Amino acid sequence: MEAALRPCSLVPARLPTTSFEKPILHLPFNSIPTSIFRLIRQCTARSRVSTAVSSIVSTEPINPVEPDVQNHSQEEKFNWLLQWYPVMPVCDLDKRIPLAKKVIGLDVVVWWDRNENAWKVFDDMCPHRLAPLSEGRIDQWGRLQCVYHGWCFNGSGDCKFIPQAPPDGSPFHTFKKACVSVYPTTVQNDIVWFWPNTDPRYEDIITKKQPPYIPELDDPSYAKVMGNRDIPYGYEILIENLMDPAHLPYAHYRILIKADREGGKPMEMKLEKLDHSGFIGKQEGDTSKFIAPCVFYVPDQLSMDRTNGSASSAETKKGGTTKDASGFYLYSSLSR
Repeated sequence: MEAALRPCSLVPARLPTTSFEKPILHLPFNSIPTSIFRLIRQCTARSRVSTAVSSIVSTEPINPVEPDVQNHSQEEKFNWLLQWYPVMPVCDLDKRIPLAKKVIGLDVVVWWDRNENAWKVFDDMCPHRLAPLSEGRIDQWGRLQCVYHGWCFNGSGDCKFIPQAPPDGSPFHTFKKACVSVYPTTVQNDIVWFWPNTDPRYEDIITKKQPPYIPELDDPSYAKVMGNRDIPYGYEILIENLMDPAHLPYAHYRILIKADREGGKPMEMKLEKLDHSGFIGKQEGDTSKFIAPCVFYVPDQLSMDRTNGSASSAETKKGGTTKDASGFYLYSSLSR
């Protein structure tokens, strides 16, 4: 049976953030660097579970978690800077020009290195006069050229040419201080990912740890639609929204599902697994998966009614056919 896939890649860019006195989402992350995610800096190491996530959560849940739930939050720590982050879907990139992005407080530039036939993510700052490399261009030799003085860099971050340097003079372009910081980069599921650490020991991190893999995105039996959107609010607000199924009959009436807008009711939810890397849960029979820090996955969340083109959570009507649909949401924070 033919299936339809509607993923949405959400990667906020240069947008204002909002501060809150208390965190909206309580996740079992024991260690958050003081230089990152200012909005959720006050999260505690304690894990709290309830049927609704809010800024005030009781330490005595009405329905205690079943004993079979795996919870290792007190034993393992989560490091925000030792993770892969999505930068941009490949379909939204242009190989002819560099693109500026801000991810977890880092200003980076994404560009296509035709000499290595690969996407590269650099620190968006020329080592010469600190001009944004994203405002430069790709020269005729496939190098990233700074807009200010024309310094040129290859895919490894090495400076290959300084126009103002005499050809018979000192090889200034070979000095370490003339190099650009390069982030480990990979393409998976047609999305460019980067590792936010330029330390040389992470140069081959892809051989030890890969970004979360979503097989449906590479499955030819699915039709997929990629989307990228900048959202003007905090990372934790977006996570809370995506994990909240109770708003669907109201906020998405006639858009995502058919439902009675007066039919709000308590929802049956169960947490099956919880640890420092995320969780697996069930909401009204649908399984959802959060892979920290930036992937939320809801497989087969809707049934598409072909008779009228709308989405329905009910069984197929007589004479109609259904198509399974899965939702994938990738998001990265703007601020530290």
